[in-house]
Amino acid sequence: MQKIFRLSALIALYGCLVLLAVMPTGVWAARALVTGKPSPDALILAMKQAFKQGHSKRLTELLPRVAGHRLLPWAAYWELSARLQTAHPAEIEAFLTRYQGSYQADRLRNDWLLLLGQRRDWARFAVVAPGLHMNDDRDVRCYALAMDLKVSGVGHPEEVKQQWYAQKDAGDGCRLAAAVHYAAGQLSEDDIWRKARLAAEANQANATRQAVAIAAPAAPVSLDEIWAKPVRFLTLQQQPPPDLHVASELTLLALIRLAQTDCDQAAELLAKQRHLSDAQRSWGWGAIGKQSAQNLSPDALRYFANAPPQSQSDEHLAWRVRAALRQGQWEEVLGVTQAMSAAVNAEPAWIYWRARALRQLARSEADLARAAQLFQSIQGTSGFYEVLATEELGRSITLPPAPPLLSALEQETARSHTGLRQALAAIRMGLRSEGVREWNYHTNLHQPGGMNDRELLAAANLACQHEVWDRCINTSERTKNVVDVAQRFVMPHQQAVLAHSAHIGLDAAYVYGLIRQESRFVTDARSGVGASGLMQIMPATARWTAKKMGLTHFDLRHIDDLKTNITIGTGYLQLVLDDFGGSMLMASAAYNAGPGRPRRWRGQTGGPVLEGAIWAENVPFAETRDYVKKVLFNTTLYAALITGLPQSLKQRLGQVGPRDASAPAVNRALP
Repeated sequence: MQKIFRLSALIALYGCLVLLAVMPTGVWAARALVTGKPSPDALILAMKQAFKQGHSKRLTELLPRVAGHRLLPWAAYWELSARLQTAHPAEIEAFLTRYQGSYQADRLRNDWLLLLGQRRDWARFAVVAPGLHMNDDRDVRCYALAMDLKVSGVGHPEEVKQQWYAQKDAGDGCRLAAAVHYAAGQLSEDDIWRKARLAAEANQANATRQAVAIAAPAAPVSLDEIWAKPVRFLTLQQQPPPDLHVASELTLLALIRLAQTDCDQAAELLAKQRHLSDAQRSWGWGAIGKQSAQNLSPDALRYFANAPPQSQSDEHLAWRVRAALRQGQWEEVLGVTQAMSAAVNAEPAWIYWRARALRQLARSEADLARAAQLFQSIQGTSGFYEVLATEELGRSITLPPAPPLLSALEQETARSHTGLRQALAAIRMGLRSEGVREWNYHTNLHQPGGMNDRELLAAANLACQHEVWDRCINTSERTKNVVDVAQRFVMPHQQAVLAHSAHIGLDAAYVYGLIRQESRFVTDARSGVGASGLMQIMPATARWTAKKMGLTHFDLRHIDDLKTNITIGTGYLQLVLDDFGGSMLMASAAYNAGPGRPRRWRGQTGGPVLEGAIWAENVPFAETRDYVKKVLFNTTLYAALITGLPQSLKQRLGQVGPRDASAPAVNRALP
């Protein structure tokens, strides 16, 4: 009987240990509060959970119990932020004074400014705003721009447009700034409608609705009608319209909306809209051409050709260049890149393609010299197009020399930095989001006392020493004039990655390049769609791959285990590579967007064979387009680090053409 009792006790203890191991941090913290005397760390975690759930009373109860904890600034921020709506200004001022110079103080100041802007309390806003150092909230900046005009009579129309046009959601601050500048005559009606067009093309219904409400508060038809049934609006509208300009802008929005589902019908109906101005018509052709180009249709350039490049948006022109690249229309590439705005024109991608077009069309030595000059202006090892430009100059990719070693003083300065220490402590406790934000704040060059290149290298080194690899990489990438490639392209978990890559015949540089982009080597990384671990594997993909690999004892609960994640991830990557004939470019696209989409993107049988860089630039999804470029760029630099030999990104990109219809798909069932 005594043996049975002991056995039962051991089983119960084992069960508790298993439960603690798998229990989410917040739940564990909450249980600790109930089942016994909680540790200071458990109290902090419980406060984070209460903050997420909006339990302000619970936060106030717990705050005195974490006095003296290293993360007290976070606890105090959560407690005050949760009741900011009712907090007395004196409490807020006391917090800002007590934690002056900290991320939490600046974050709370930003939150307070948002609240003051929503309340239109400009007198207090004017007092609080000068102390804000972070610059990551467009609405706060827009409130400041609105206040300047309303209170001081000083307008900032160009910055209002810059902030408002770039905003991806329907924020109150930028809407207000636009509205007051419009009412004061500092923004034109066309400026407001431009925002409506941009938002409609981005499928942002609320932002479109906001802009229409400013320009046409008494519009004869609601945006909801246009959004839901654009064809009906375009075919049944009354002629002549009572307000020609408003009606023509609403017509343009309907055409933009229709183009997202049927470019041909949108083009047909656009040709019939006689009341549109030349500028509106040009925008309409740009929107239809852009959507057609995103569909990889050969008709895209035909649509674009109905309007001069100078009358279309930068986004239209980017897709116009991409469509021209697909069809080898180098004169179009040259002309359109030159028509882009100065800011976009200066981006490495468009400098590279403009140089390629100049060289392709060269009629003189001067043209060739100008192309070489453009390549020279961006060449280097800092990005995808910079590396390609280097190769266009006839140079192999080699690594720049390592900077001088960090001194003991530089390392100690980083170790003793209060903000960095708090950030690392938060990350170690499982408060990764908070730790990352605090770390980024203190390593941002634009913050007070922002770090120079050597200080950034020392901070990155500190993160590497603590195996916080994502902060190591991101911080090292912020340096401007001093580059430590080995630090930017760290290689943790070498035994597992190199050994397993060699075992299944995968290029280890490619595996490292993909992991760096997927998770920045954060082993417990979680994506918003459910991907897990170092190689960000979806549950269904993990099960399918384990079955294909014959891993009969695979359990999803082990997907975050380092070796398991690498085994499943590299196994899936190998299957995808096989399916796409060894093309790293297409396999990367498949890893990010699923194999079905790259199969469609490679084109129909009989279509053109494209150089890899052109195919990559034409990937319709912005996320995947950026992803494949970065993975192949990463791979090239990792290969240089691993082998010590010169490398070629162009060789890795290769060429992409339609699949031979007679060739069987290796793994057509890939998830």
